[in-house]
Amino acid sequence: MTEEAQDPRPVSRYELEKETELRFEVEPGETVELELVSGLAEVFGTELTRHRPYTFAGGSKSAVFTWHGCCVQLRGRPEVAYVSRDTPMLLYLNCHAALEQMRRQAEREGERGPRVIVVGPSDVGKTTLCRLLLNYAVRLGRRPTLVDLDVGQGSVSVPGTVGALYVERPADVEEGFCVRAPLVYHFGSTTPGTNIKLYNRITSRLAEAFNQRCELNRRAAVGGCVINTCGWVRGSGYQALVHAASAFEVDVALVLDQERLYNELKRDLPHFVRTALLPKSGGAVGRSKDFRRERRDQKVREYFYGPRGSGLFPHAFDVAFSEVQIFRVGAPSVPDSCLPLGMRQEDAQLKLVPVVPGRDLAHHLLSLSSADRPGPQLLEASLAGFVVVTAVDTENQVFTVLSPAPRPLPRNICLIMDIRFMDLK
Repeated sequence: MTEEAQDPRPVSRYELEKETELRFEVEPGETVELELVSGLAEVFGTELTRHRPYTFAGGSKSAVFTWHGCCVQLRGRPEVAYVSRDTPMLLYLNCHAALEQMRRQAEREGERGPRVIVVGPSDVGKTTLCRLLLNYAVRLGRRPTLVDLDVGQGSVSVPGTVGALYVERPADVEEGFCVRAPLVYHFGSTTPGTNIKLYNRITSRLAEAFNQRCELNRRAAVGGCVINTCGWVRGSGYQALVHAASAFEVDVALVLDQERLYNELKRDLPHFVRTALLPKSGGAVGRSKDFRRERRDQKVREYFYGPRGSGLFPHAFDVAFSEVQIFRVGAPSVPDSCLPLGMRQEDAQLKLVPVVPGRDLAHHLLSLSSADRPGPQLLEASLAGFVVVTAVDTENQVFTVLSPAPRPLPRNICLIMDIRFMDLK
């Protein structure tokens, strides 16, 4: 009996005409298998291989687009699946073509390539557009950099960080971009509003690091960067977007689905920045707080255990209190009258506060800093990795950590996150 005959899940076939899109969502706890039967198609800019099954886990939202027509089949019970002609892909392709023209001009004239910031409110498809533009660039032999400033739903590293990834090959359909040796900085929370001063500072540090990379690597300079941002676009969130655009000296701002934000950026960004208003995909839908929390947990779990089916297992070992120094960035807010003379509330946001290990440390994520000693430089030091505290023994002055690498810890300076992870495996 063949494997197909043994699989009891229903199979649905879809004939897609040119420039149409099959959108589907997978119910939590279910899996759906996608197969390209004939023709040519892609998922967010990554080409599908014919007759190869692709598995999408519960909670996935995806779209298969074809320029020329194709036949695809879904095995399983998607929560929703439908074919749409109403797709902004042609507009997105035009954006890619314009960026490629800028890269070619940069090659000819010895200049740098385009630096693009993608902005918009939550759940309008910013991450998807970034992935699409990066995939199209890589398929033409470019080497762009993904800069991820979304500390809530980051794609470069675990939540609570900002980072950059040098992209050398298209994203895997199931797992996304190959995340090897990314440059990552600690923020410690899932929303920039908890410490906007720190957020802007590490954004500037990331921009400096990217500029240094471009000076040393001509392909990186020509490839430019695509900057993904969070969905906070009002007040301090808007100012953080303007700060990021200035720090990276962007040439292009792509605004998804909000005309007000488009006009504000047209007013506030330098005149040479090309600003475009794009529609969101019809498949972009709002996500609940529970869904976002589950995706953050999934991202942390993948850091320790690898993608599903990879068979990786983390290491567990004890760390003595005396072996490490743990800090929190930012002192609690106090009335201005209680601050030392000359100190402002903003300065307190960047203060390093020592953390004494106790039972409340359990289940917190710890960032392992590459810095060799405490000090102001600790705020701008890149990260060597992460561990999660699974248990604390105050009597014996040790705590147990889950780590992707065996003991010892690569560094003895840790930064605590406001993010907790329960290891249920």
